[in-house]
Amino acid sequence: MNFLAVTLPVSLLLAGVLLALVVRAVREGHFEDWEGPSFRHLYDDDDCPERENGPREDLEE
Repeated sequence: MNFLAVTLPVSLLLAGVLLALVVRAVREGHFEDWEGPSFRHLYDDDDCPERENGPREDLEE
């Protein structure tokens, strides 16, 4: 019974802190752009060209 006196308040405190962090993130607008990150990989500009999947000449067998 003694562990409940410690565990219950600690878990309620942790849940309250996490809820406060989520509410703060929503108020600051961190969840406004749902589509931006999912389309970011389509507009990725690589500076190096793609390498063909042929045999590598620098490897000796």
